[in-house]
Amino acid sequence: MSQGDDPNAPLPRMEKDAALKWAKDYTAYMARLTDVELTPSTAKVHFEACIGENDEVAEDGRYSLFYYVNSPALVTEHTRVARTLRRELAQQGYEVTSYREFKNAYTSMIFSARNKKNSYMVSADTVGSGKTEPQALSFAIRTPCMLPPGAKQQQF
Repeated sequence: MSQGDDPNAPLPRMEKDAALKWAKDYTAYMARLTDVELTPSTAKVHFEACIGENDEVAEDGRYSLFYYVNSPALVTEHTRVARTLRRELAQQGYEVTSYREFKNAYTSMIFSARNKKNSYMVSADTVGSGKTEPQALSFAIRTPCMLPPGAKQQQF
């Protein structure tokens, strides 16, 4: 995630546990908003190092979170879900960054949006080939680069 033009701009601060709780809560909110269920056993959590423009990795504890969880919603419902998210999240300060409806047998839709205020990315898309694995609807969250409270931000 970008901090804009200043690599030393103050990073948002949040404990990893709080970031994960927010991601879980927000994907659950997206599922409620679109009237689908989630399958908690499919959830994946990836805390990642923040990599700078010149491939530098800070040693101050900064991280970003990529979290996703699937829904067993039928593929015939995926486009409706994307349309609902596009409409509802745009009204809540999200900028739709990609949206596409597909008409092939493998992918039904892709939707992603960025919160204009804090740069959180949210997405929903069809996953699974439908041949070797069943298709599912995946809800995902990607946080901007964040720093744990109390950590001193390394300067570049």
